Amino acid sequence: MANYSSYKIVNGDQLQSDSLNAASFSSSPNSSYGVKWFFGTMCRCSPGCCCLWTAPSNVQNMWFQAWGAGGNGTGACSCSRCHHYEAAQGGYYNSKMIETNGNCQYTVCAAGVYPCLSRECYGCMGCTSYVNGYNLSNFCAIGGQRGNANPSWTEACTSDNACCRAPGNNGGDFGMGNHTSAWSNSRHDTYRGWCHCYHYGQSPTSAPLIGTTAMQSTRECWIRCGCWVVPYGHGGMNAMTTYCGDGHCGQGGTGGGGLVKITYF
Repeated sequence: MANYSSYKIVNGDQLQSDSLNAASFSSSPNSSYGVKWFFGTMCRCSPGCCCLWTAPSNVQNMWFQAWGAGGNGTGACSCSRCHHYEAAQGGYYNSKMIETNGNCQYTVCAAGVYPCLSRECYGCMGCTSYVNGYNLSNFCAIGGQRGNANPSWTEACTSDNACCRAPGNNGGDFGMGNHTSAWSNSRHDTYRGWCHCYHYGQSPTSAPLIGTTAMQSTRECWIRCGCWVVPYGHGGMNAMTTYCGDGHCGQGGTGGGGLVKITYF
């Protein structure tokens, strides 16, 4: 039985100079392997990134992964009421494996964000990332759910169970979404006619498989806008208020832009 000590050891000094080069390993599965990311600038109101991309030569397979943009945060839509808040959802994930050929071209678009800073009781949905080209069509990852605000303390707030995606949705092999956040609650001062609230906290959710975190909270504040830039694919920040009567409503922030990742081999 063979063992390690019986294997023949090759001394590098015994090899002829230049006898091994890249051509000697041309049959290696790693010879055409690579990863390409597409994304826009991480900023409020990012336009995203769209381009025509050509696959390298000798490529035979591609794995596309896409994340939609996060939903935008809601505004603090009433200047004279406490609110319930639901934070925005991160963008959806979708993936697809295909066979291809070298030098084939693909239109790739990593989503930007919808350029609205909402003062209404709801934000804007996140935008869609997509890829089209040889042997690939109708493949996309949709944007996340928007943030919401409810100034009524006599109406029930319902959750949005939107995270599940069936295989084959949006042209992919496998896709998924994250949960939206739970509706927030607070302590409130009933003697002020629902005008004075305390201790709000919100956590807009990330896009799947990225692992980002964003949190916001306020104890006492006339108005706090959702002014922060969030990571790629993440849900945007809500405007929040704990007082009322000053006449100023706040605006929500935009979600994080989308991503596209292409692994080719």
